[in-house]
Amino acid sequence: MTAMDEVFGSAWPVVVASTARLTRDLDLAEDCAQEAVERALRSWPAGPPDNPGAWLTTTAHRIALDRLRREATLRRKFPLLVERPGEDEPEPTDPLRLVFTCCHPALALESQVALTLRLVCGVDVGTIGAVLLTGEAGTARRITRAKQKIAAARIPFRVPSDDELPARLDAVLTVVHLVHTAGHRGSPEDPRTAELTTRATALARVLVRLLPGEPEPRALLGLILLTQARGPARTDPEGDLVLLADQDRSRWDRALVREGLALTTTALQRGPHGRFALQAGVAGLHATAPTWQATDWAQVVATYDALMRVWPSPVVALNRAVARSRPADADLAAVLREIDAVAPGLAGYPYLPAARADVLARLGRVDEAAKSWAEAVALAPNPAERRSLARKVAQLADRGAAGDRTGGDPPLCDHVGADSQP
Repeated sequence: MTAMDEVFGSAWPVVVASTARLTRDLDLAEDCAQEAVERALRSWPAGPPDNPGAWLTTTAHRIALDRLRREATLRRKFPLLVERPGEDEPEPTDPLRLVFTCCHPALALESQVALTLRLVCGVDVGTIGAVLLTGEAGTARRITRAKQKIAAARIPFRVPSDDELPARLDAVLTVVHLVHTAGHRGSPEDPRTAELTTRATALARVLVRLLPGEPEPRALLGLILLTQARGPARTDPEGDLVLLADQDRSRWDRALVREGLALTTTALQRGPHGRFALQAGVAGLHATAPTWQATDWAQVVATYDALMRVWPSPVVALNRAVARSRPADADLAAVLREIDAVAPGLAGYPYLPAARADVLARLGRVDEAAKSWAEAVALAPNPAERRSLARKVAQLADRGAAGDRTGGDPPLCDHVGADSQP
C-alpha cells in the first residue's frame, strides 16, 4: 500500500459520510467521493496537501452541488444543503452517522454489513463478496437494493435518539465487529486487512465516546484491542500464521493488552454480561495467561457456557468444544461428538475440520485426521492460512510414517472463533 493509498483510505469514510450528510443520497455521495479522489490524483503531483481530508471533502461537496444544479434539484435540496453540524455535533462523528444509516433495522443484517464495508470502509464489491461468501454480483445487487430502500424510506442520516438506540445499537456493534473480523481473518499479505481493523477500532472508539454508560461498546473495543495486541506475534518471518499456542507472548503489545483488559473489566463489572463482554472475557483470559499451558481452561469453558446462554450459535459451541479439549485429562471422544453435533450448522467453515482434525490426531486416528486437515486447507480463506494448515498435514504425515499415533504436541489447532483467532 502506497502513502497515497493510505491517505485515500483514511479519508474515504469521512468524505463519503460528510457528502451523504449534505446530499441525503448515498449513490451520489459515493460517486462524488470517487471523483474527488480521481481529481486528487491529477492535482497532487508533488504529494498531498497539509490536510488532504479537508481537500477531498471540499472537492466532493463542490462536485455534489454541481451535479444537483445540473439536475435542477437545487431548490428542492437547498434546506438540506445549508445544514451544518452544530458545536455539539462535530464533523468526526459523520462516519458513525453513516454506520447507523447503513444499520437501519429496515435492512437485512447481510445488507447492513455489505453497505458498511462498501461506504464506510471503501472495500470493493468483489472483496466484500469474498468476505461474505455471496459473490461479486450478488453483493452488488444487495448493496443497490439497500441504497434504494434507504432512499425510498427516507431513512435519516444521523445517530438515533436515545429511545431509538436499543433497536439499532446491537446491529451497529455487530457490523463493527464483523469489519474487524474481516480484517483479522484477511491475508497478512493484503494491505486492506490492516485498513479494516484500523477502521473498526476507530468506529469502536467513537461508540465508546458517544455512549460512555453502555457496557457493550466498551466490551467490543476491549475485544478488538486484545485481539490486535497479538498482532506482532501472529506471523513468522516468512509471513505465515503462528497459532496462539505457539506465539511468543513477549512480542504481544502490552499497552493494548492493558487498555483492552481495563475496558473488558469495566464492561463485565457493569453487567448484565452481553455477548461482546463475554467474548472479550475469553480474550482476556488468554491475554493474562503467561503461557498456553497455563491458560485457565475451566474458566474459558465457563465463559463460553455463559455466552451460549445469551448468544447461542454453532461457532460458539465449536469454541466451547475446542476449549474443553485442551486439559490433559479431557474426554476427547466426547469432545469429538460435540464437534460433530455442530457440523451441520458450519458447512464451509474452515475451522470446523481443523478442530476435528486436531482431536482425531490426538485420539490416534491419524488417517481420519489427515482427511480433515486436507478439508481445512481447501476451505482456508487466504494463502497464509492455507500454508499454515498444509504444514500441519505434512507434520501429521511424518508422524504417521514414523508410527506415531498420538497426534503430538503442541496442539494442532487454535481456538476457532472471531474472539480467539491466532
